Amino acid sequence: MHYVYILYSPQKDTFYIGETSNLEVRLQWHLSKEFKKAHTKITDDWTIFYKIICKDICQARKIEKHIKSMKSKKYIHNLSVFPEITVKLLEKYT
Repeated sequence: MHYVYILYSPQKDTFYIGETSNLEVRLQWHLSKEFKKAHTKITDDWTIFYKIICKDICQARKIEKHIKSMKSKKYIHNLSVFPEITVKLLEKYT
């Protein structure tokens, strides 16, 4: 199982999109600034805003790329409001 995750920082009002096989460990890495060059080093108040459970890493990376390509906070918010968007993404990137 693999995840696409979206983190949110209330302090910076920004999102971070990533993929992982272990969401809890990955969140801790972001909070502890394990990734020295990552966007998440800008703050330490990240919370999980949204997650998508994928069948494998290939599907997760395609969905992650799709969400990033939208470059839209509105789209990210819509993912959490309209679950059918996630269903369509999972179907499209099977």
